[in-house]
Amino acid sequence: MPKQRPFAVALVTSLCLLTAACADSSTDSKETTDKTDNAAAAKAGYPVTLDNCGVTEEFTKAPSRVVVMNGASVAEVSTLLALGVEDRIVANQQTYGASEVPGRADAIKKLPTGDVKQNDAYDIPREAMLGLRPDLVLSTTSYGYDEKNGFATRDQLQQTGANSYVSPKGCDQDTSGMTIADSYQLLRDMGKVFDVSDKAEKIVADSEKNIAAVAAKVKSEKKPKVMVLFSNMSMGGNDFSSVVAKGIYNDILAKAGGANAFEDASETSFADLSKEKVAATDVDALVVIGYNDPNPGAYAKKLLKEFPQWPAAKNNTYVTLSDSMYLGPSNDLAVEKIAKMLHPDAF
Repeated sequence: MPKQRPFAVALVTSLCLLTAACADSSTDSKETTDKTDNAAAAKAGYPVTLDNCGVTEEFTKAPSRVVVMNGASVAEVSTLLALGVEDRIVANQQTYGASEVPGRADAIKKLPTGDVKQNDAYDIPREAMLGLRPDLVLSTTSYGYDEKNGFATRDQLQQTGANSYVSPKGCDQDTSGMTIADSYQLLRDMGKVFDVSDKAEKIVADSEKNIAAVAAKVKSEKKPKVMVLFSNMSMGGNDFSSVVAKGIYNDILAKAGGANAFEDASETSFADLSKEKVAATDVDALVVIGYNDPNPGAYAKKLLKEFPQWPAAKNNTYVTLSDSMYLGPSNDLAVEKIAKMLHPDAF
């Protein structure tokens, strides 16, 4: 609805002082406008209802003030960028510092941050969140709505008129069962919310096509044992606490014709391993994920030098990745890059 100019508003106000009929006219105008807005929303496919982690969220129109929480993720912000709705973001806290998609890292840097100072839990504190006046808040897991960590709860957000969303497999903060299909679910959910489902389906279809083509090329190849870990990151008490055990990473490896060398090392997404355990495992190839690390390649080379007995070290077999290896719209790029590293003769 076009905004009224200040002069027009003043003129209408003056006339209202002279005649009581203005009240009826104003009411009729508002009712007409509401009907027009409702008709437009219905035509666009609203209302949209999502059952998200046991919470029913109803959207009567596309969100216009979106806050993206940190969550050590780029899944949500990358999805919004891929769908072309980044102009709705009023505060983004996600960044990997790099991307396999040309221009994405720079695009993320240009997004508004809301001038938020993160709390001790490395995310947006409750008071700052409510001050941003969001109509949609996105979090990778339910952790982002935990009151004990100083965050605004989903109930508190709902009371201010804001919807909230937890990405697939994030309800119980256990992402060990995550697969590429969850990236597609995130795309489809946001496609519905922002009325860009056609674009979401196009991204999903292209990704599925690319992954199927790669998987077909490596189908009959031997599956090398791959170590996947985040560079220069500590998540536990041992020397190697950022080693991937389960989650979407394994699905990506499988599609690329590989297998996780440490899949049985933990029941959770990450294994906390000693140097001795790592040294005793045959590693055929290395995938290093750079989370805000400007030089993950240097970390990869350091590891290969530290464990010269690995086949990966003898053959210098490694690749560095960033956001494509995580939940998000670009998993097909990770599948292709890893497959070309593991099976170069198939391409």
